[in-house]
Amino acid sequence: MEEGGEPLRLREKAYASFTRHLLARDVRPGQFVSQRELVALTGLPLGAIRELVPRLEAEGLLTTIPQRGIQIAHIDLTLIRDAFQFRLFMEKEAIALFTLSASNELLAGLRREHEDTLAKGLAGQLTPEIIDEAQAIDWNLHDTIIDSVGNEIIAKAYRVNSIKMRLINQERFRIDGRVVPVMREHLTILAAIESRQPERAVEAITEHINNARALALKV
Repeated sequence: MEEGGEPLRLREKAYASFTRHLLARDVRPGQFVSQRELVALTGLPLGAIRELVPRLEAEGLLTTIPQRGIQIAHIDLTLIRDAFQFRLFMEKEAIALFTLSASNELLAGLRREHEDTLAKGLAGQLTPEIIDEAQAIDWNLHDTIIDSVGNEIIAKAYRVNSIKMRLINQERFRIDGRVVPVMREHLTILAAIESRQPERAVEAITEHINNARALALKV
């Protein structure tokens, strides 16, 4: 069957390669590219790219414009509002469930890495490597909350939106210079989860997401 064969593997490889290059800024939001350029970028055959384009269009990561070519999704106010609203809807429900299901061991590990990073930030020890680690810790908390639901449909939809969120972060507000406030907000969220009070956790993550949304819209 094709689902377990080479065509599927090529499609997934093409998708992973494209999104990796997109997040690495090898192609930029709003940029026009051709299918041939995508072949050169990903190192994959034209057939795989032709099958990839409809999926990326459906996910809102690019648009095919007649006579002009393929345009990478550009960051505008509509995309920012939509992406943040999606996050809010998903994460409010997920964190309510996570607050009741997360193990003490998992929460202790999350708290420890946030506190360690906050301490480095307060001590002025934010090297580029530590900033990258802080960004990974930031994304990991949100991914962990979503993944705890155990729903593959939700997880996949959230991952697509996460790509858009990361593009927004790159264009509008990077974690550079914001490591300390982000870690503090996350520790507030973790404290709310540790209280095992879903309403409190929902309030904490709502404030965190709305703060990020305000920054993205203000720039």
